[in-house]
Amino acid sequence: MSTSGWNASDLTGAPPVPQPEQVNFVGLMRDSANFGPDELKQVVGAMSGPGAGDFRRAVEQIDAESSNNPTLKERAGIGLFFLGRHRRCVETLTGCDGGLGRYYLAQALATLGEHTRAAEEFAEAGKRGFNPIECTLRQAGEIRRSGDLDGAEEIIRSTGGDGARLAEYSYQMGSVLFDRGDTFGAIEYFERAVDMDPHHSRALFSLGLLNSLHGNDDEAIRLYERCLSKPPYYLGALLNLGLLYEDKENYAAAQYCFERVLQQDPGNERALLYLKDIEATSNMYYDEETLKNQQRLEQLLNRPVTDFELSVRSRNCLTAMDIETLGDLTRISEQELLAGKNFGETSLEEVRDLMAAHGLSIGQNLHQKSREPAFSTKDLSPQEQALLGTPVTDLNLSVRSRKCMTRLGITTIGELVQRTPDELLAAKNFGVTSLNEIRQRLTEHGLKLRND
Repeated sequence: MSTSGWNASDLTGAPPVPQPEQVNFVGLMRDSANFGPDELKQVVGAMSGPGAGDFRRAVEQIDAESSNNPTLKERAGIGLFFLGRHRRCVETLTGCDGGLGRYYLAQALATLGEHTRAAEEFAEAGKRGFNPIECTLRQAGEIRRSGDLDGAEEIIRSTGGDGARLAEYSYQMGSVLFDRGDTFGAIEYFERAVDMDPHHSRALFSLGLLNSLHGNDDEAIRLYERCLSKPPYYLGALLNLGLLYEDKENYAAAQYCFERVLQQDPGNERALLYLKDIEATSNMYYDEETLKNQQRLEQLLNRPVTDFELSVRSRNCLTAMDIETLGDLTRISEQELLAGKNFGETSLEEVRDLMAAHGLSIGQNLHQKSREPAFSTKDLSPQEQALLGTPVTDLNLSVRSRKCMTRLGITTIGELVQRTPDELLAAKNFGVTSLNEIRQRLTEHGLKLRND
């Protein structure tokens, strides 16, 4: 699998996407008399796939030559942004004169979470001639991310009809509505943004995230792949797409996504842990015959004792003790049977023979008796009892952890704290990363898992 550039066909098996013709990146970025939006569009269109390596080498060459050349410095900084080297991009572009450079400086700052400064740089980029309306809308986005939703909306609407004709306007309005809790209104605006610009990466990412949260995994995968169809490649989209691929047991594609994250951010803890989880999953031994045997055993254990020939006395005694299936007989001891009213050695021998005829024995699964509560709820305050009854969704878990809770049938925090770490780790796609996340969330509420 090629790792030189993003190509969704590498992951999905779809027909290869035609690659653009080879471009002389050094010539375009260093030697062009003018380097503006048109030249940048040509560079971005050619830097995916086989061109990624050439683009990286060109940027590194121009960066090395830019120390005494302000013009090259701006172009190198823009290239560094598209390589995902955002801190180096900020160092290079800070104080540059051109509106295009200030615009990408603002984007790098936004990626690093420096929203106040990013808003200032977007405003400055507009003053210096780079698409003032687009810059105003991006400025509003950073003000929103700083927490001022009303101020952001006021700025968005101030762009009037000219702004409303841009996909960025719909994206920013959708983001304001989403932050206010109006999910359906946000979706309508995000979809409008994508209709206006099919490659609007942030709108595609938002739609992918919302679909994933609502369990529409196939649609989320499609949207994330579209989001990553051209640079810059958002780390959040790569991480989320990797998790969805992993959930589909497409481990090679998931690994590819996490490795791409580490190419841009070598110290990304989530990507490193997810890769370890995939390695552990890949090393698991899957035996189809064993699975079939387990299924047959479960069917046998669920068979009612009334299906078999037993004396009236034995059958009545088992009914009186609420023993209905062969599985119930594997979870009770011979001493407990003998303690039952009218259940003597003759009945015990009869039941022994029945179990042995099917390869079972009385009491063989005593360790699987119903889990005893780790604590008595009657000793808890009303507030503590209410906390245990809170839906597990209120913990704001990641997509992977939420799906594991669903598989395990865990709906409340109280049900979660009854589980041991080993029980959680036995669930499909539940690794150390998810376990640590759940431990952290429970600790925030003064709780912990059973046996922790």
